[in-house]
Amino acid sequence: MKNILITGGTGFVGKNLIGYLMQKGFQNIQTLNLREPLPAVLPISNAIIHLAGKAHDLKNASNPQEYFDINYGKTKELFDLFLKSTVQDFIFFSSVKASADTVEGVLTEAAISNPNTPYGKSKLQAENYVLSQELPAGKRLIILRPCMIHGPCNKGNLNLLYQVVQKGIPYPLAAFNNQRSFLSISNLNFIIEQILSNAAIPGGVYNVADDEPLSTNAVIQLLGEVSGSKTRLWKIAPGIIKALATVGDKLHLPLNSERLKKLTESYVVSNQKIKQALHIPALPVSSREGLKVTFKSFRSN
Repeated sequence: MKNILITGGTGFVGKNLIGYLMQKGFQNIQTLNLREPLPAVLPISNAIIHLAGKAHDLKNASNPQEYFDINYGKTKELFDLFLKSTVQDFIFFSSVKASADTVEGVLTEAAISNPNTPYGKSKLQAENYVLSQELPAGKRLIILRPCMIHGPCNKGNLNLLYQVVQKGIPYPLAAFNNQRSFLSISNLNFIIEQILSNAAIPGGVYNVADDEPLSTNAVIQLLGEVSGSKTRLWKIAPGIIKALATVGDKLHLPLNSERLKKLTESYVVSNQKIKQALHIPALPVSSREGLKVTFKSFRSN
């Protein structure tokens, strides 16, 4: 069975992916800590899955240069080692934010990338570097651009929404009509396992998302269904909410412009290219079923 090398193995995605791959028979999985100096020669392996990176800080408190030092600098360093190694596959976890911070219509891989945040720009810089290098024969480069990933016990905006619903607090953002794509960790694990198991899947850039987008209001209602709590959707004028978020920017409150955007904007991502590459009509887990699994884990914890 293939030897796999993973960076970011202690993170949410890394832990889930390692457990999933071991269940699928990938027993020889090694992790690489990018907080330590990289080795002069990479361990013998068939594939590198590069998960490690600096995540998007919704509080906007991070030094912008840190994104480039980590998301670009560490990726460049690791990819240069890959080019000189005997490893065949390099799977790089980028982000849909490397393409666009806001989306009109549906985001596809054909869109011209124009990120505005240091996070998105650093991911795009890393993409551009690895794509600009000539791949030796027998090597494959795959760039995955996931949207918002969720799964059991994952912390983040979905957990915050769960707390709001469970406590009976009205959801005040119901006036925002949106559609968002999500990505279940189950579907993500499935896609990576398929790539590792099938050398015929071509290299390139792939958006990764569940099949169906959902509105935030639909997500709130699904939360109520899973938690057994009554949901209350308040349609407060968007202008008032945006003004409060601006205050939150200055006072570093939980509701700020970045988090408001995350909760209320439309961001629909097409996954047609990756499904065509895998020769499947649909991913194994629907958006609603994947979210239910995540929400049930919040309830049990």
